[in-house]
Amino acid sequence: LVYVLGHEAMGRMSTANVLVAGMRGLGVEIAKDVILSGVRSVTVQDDQHTQWTDLSSQFFLKECHLGQNRALCSLQQLTALNPHVQVLAYTQPLDTDFLLQFQVVVLTNSSLDDQKRFGELCHSRGIQFIVADTKGLCGQLFCDFGECFEVLDSDGVTPASVMIQHISKENPGLVICTDDKKHGLNKGSKVVFSEVQGMTELNNSQPVEINVCGPYSFSINDTSSFSDYIRGGVATEVKQPVMFEFKPLREALQDHSLLVMNDWGKERRHKTLHLAFQALHGFVKTQQRLPQCWCQSDADSLLAAVRELNKVAQLEQLDEAVVRSLSYTARGDLAPVNAFIGSVAAQEVIKACSGKFTPLQQWMYFDALECLPEDKDQKSSRYDGQIAVFGSDFQEKLMMQNYFVVGAGAIGCELLKNFALVGLGAGEDGKITVTDMDFIEKSNLNRQFLFRSQDIGKSKSEVAAVAVREMNPQMNVVAHQNRLDTNSEEVYNYNFFKGLHGVAAALDNVEARVYLDGLCIKYQKSMLEGGTLGSKGHTLVVVPHLTASYGPVKSNSSGDIPLCTLKNFPHRIEHTLQWARDQFEGLFKHVPENVNQFLSDAEFVERTLTHGDAEALETLEGVWRSQVNMEAGGTRPQSWEDCVSWARHKWETLFNNDIRQLLHCFPEGEVTSTGLPFWSGSKRCPHPLDFDPNIATHLDYVVAASNLYGQIYNIKGRRDRNSIKKILEGVHVPIFTPNSSVKIHTSDKEMEEEKVMGSNDAARLQELKQELASSSLKSSAKMFPIDFEKDDDSNFHMDYIVAASNLRAENYYIPAADRHQSKRIAGRIIPAIATTTAAVAGLMCLELYKLVQGHQNISSYRSAFINLAVQYFVLSQPCPPPHFEVTFMYFTAAKVQTDSFLALWLDRLDKPEATVIQRKGKVFFNN
Repeated sequence: LVYVLGHEAMGRMSTANVLVAGMRGLGVEIAKDVILSGVRSVTVQDDQHTQWTDLSSQFFLKECHLGQNRALCSLQQLTALNPHVQVLAYTQPLDTDFLLQFQVVVLTNSSLDDQKRFGELCHSRGIQFIVADTKGLCGQLFCDFGECFEVLDSDGVTPASVMIQHISKENPGLVICTDDKKHGLNKGSKVVFSEVQGMTELNNSQPVEINVCGPYSFSINDTSSFSDYIRGGVATEVKQPVMFEFKPLREALQDHSLLVMNDWGKERRHKTLHLAFQALHGFVKTQQRLPQCWCQSDADSLLAAVRELNKVAQLEQLDEAVVRSLSYTARGDLAPVNAFIGSVAAQEVIKACSGKFTPLQQWMYFDALECLPEDKDQKSSRYDGQIAVFGSDFQEKLMMQNYFVVGAGAIGCELLKNFALVGLGAGEDGKITVTDMDFIEKSNLNRQFLFRSQDIGKSKSEVAAVAVREMNPQMNVVAHQNRLDTNSEEVYNYNFFKGLHGVAAALDNVEARVYLDGLCIKYQKSMLEGGTLGSKGHTLVVVPHLTASYGPVKSNSSGDIPLCTLKNFPHRIEHTLQWARDQFEGLFKHVPENVNQFLSDAEFVERTLTHGDAEALETLEGVWRSQVNMEAGGTRPQSWEDCVSWARHKWETLFNNDIRQLLHCFPEGEVTSTGLPFWSGSKRCPHPLDFDPNIATHLDYVVAASNLYGQIYNIKGRRDRNSIKKILEGVHVPIFTPNSSVKIHTSDKEMEEEKVMGSNDAARLQELKQELASSSLKSSAKMFPIDFEKDDDSNFHMDYIVAASNLRAENYYIPAADRHQSKRIAGRIIPAIATTTAAVAGLMCLELYKLVQGHQNISSYRSAFINLAVQYFVLSQPCPPPHFEVTFMYFTAAKVQTDSFLALWLDRLDKPEATVIQRKGKVFFNN
């Protein structure tokens, strides 16, 4: 979560006390996500007892809790979610004095009178107030954060930072950015300047408002009196606070302009729902009950009340069908709807506590009424809340499903929880198969809520399977630990897929999604797919012959960093971190692996020589040096002191000698063939560093590098910095002289051309081949490669990455990154938070309802794109599958049968999964 919110926002959250009133399915979903987020305390309130209908969506209640207080029964499980959050239970009715001790109050399953009464109190006392409610397939959310609520970061996007090509002296001054990346700024954005040479008046000045002129340029204030611009400079966006004003609930009820739309095809429906929820409160108040399931007279009464309310609201046209549907299903309590509305509500709590992201202003309605079936039968069971909406026949069908869940991480946990609540695969013939090859890590616990601290190191799929069986003992769950790829095709083959009704993808990378999508196409199975990135999420449903598939990997190399940039011309901290990660992999993983292959495989040298001279020379030179003692010209250490000596020499090579060689080839005043400065734009002119053991970063590198080097040779290291300084005093570092014959490539194209033309390294390769044939080298001890692990702060991995990256950044005048930022970038961490994953899983399960019913109208299905940070919700109809038309001729002389000819075409088009439609000498391929 800290990668999404940042340390400052997390600090504000750690002081917040939150009340969640109502511990049915919606309330427990909100409480779960808020507790995982890391507030100071969460109090859960409920004065009612557990009923059968609660078990359909309240995942911490069991049959043994029937008749007991819901808040007390949930307390132990909620407390176990996060040991850093104090969780309390309150079993009395709410009163005004009790509410005053909280910074945020959330009401669920509450009356309209209570909402108005407590809303007025919270608005007047500066308490952030949230109302959340679900009825069957419909949901409602309301926020009131007071008359003046400050948001410090409205979208959570990392501030833009752009390199400057030129700044003009005029009014207004025109700033031209380098063309390697669009600036991404908006009109009215404010920036600060740094590292500008010449026009130094801009450096460290107050934030300057800009006006966008183009994707690579913007204008600023008057620069006509400033010094002449020479080169360089960085413009960095400064986020500005935004103030928001909210109306209390009583006033907001009458203001339809405060409705935030999330499905633009349902605008009239959601405006009607705003009145229908008010009418429903009135119905409950007078009848002391919710409308009966599928009761026509109750629906008529509710519709009459909505028409009465519309005399004041004056909506042009009511959606009377949605009012009737709400009445028919209001007794329903559905886990997927609670998961979505609950996670969105929890995200609003996070906004209220942290002051980060744009809050909801102020109403939101959601419905998934397209899930409704045609039959409405019902019976009594733990699934009563669901049967009230869909009927018992549909429940039986759900329980007979055989589903394959790929991934038991954040989304996988939420999916399995929802599957347990709805009863998917819980029948005698039903089954859920879940596979995940990963093991539980400490960093998983803040969003993968099925896991606890005692589960660290255990299989994700096995622990998740046990957890959902505890939620619903009827669940039939089989856990696998297989990676889904070509190596597991014997397990997940035709016979396996033949028995499936569908697949749910809870994966964290595109390649795996594409592979699974291909299997679903091959075996004609539907697929539910979802993903998250911080507060952003998406869902996709794939129905054979009805919707488009996930599709192949989209070609996108825009995020790839050119090799020449990494090697010689970095200009962003991302470049130096990737360089440091590459150094780590090369020095401490690839070289030891190559040595071990050399020791165990007699054909290693000959095979390596076929890889091209440049690659072969680098590989074999590394193997030889790693096997030869330092006294003989190699780098194999015999002691801890040798490890420290190697680290010191490596420091000198990377941060002094290599930079001096680069400046020898391209001096600071170098110009290109066109007369322009070589060191301009994205090319930063570097400077060498002089080693000083009293500078923390310098010694950090030596400490980390020497310990890691010792590990690959099984030499015990040390942490004592003073003793390492003592060793450094005796290390002799030879004087470096730049070599005029060295060629440094300025582009990746030059590097490729050099490979094509070959190299003059053949002689050295022959020498290495002979030297590596020595029997003494073959008898050397094996090495111990290191796999990068970002989460263990004691293993020196991140110590090395941070020190190496920041030293190289210092070489190139790039601002350093702290350990937290470095860990996120170098560890390739995909930010994830519990609220987004729960919302995505909820939306995926709503599509599951449609798949199980067998809906064949594409307009019933929804793909979703959401951003909880800015209240962005787009639910749209999926794309239909592409159609292919092929014209062919019949060759009777060749005696080729039509079926064989069609099969040949299908094979040629690599579409064995296609549906074939033959008509008038043409073949149509569907999907």
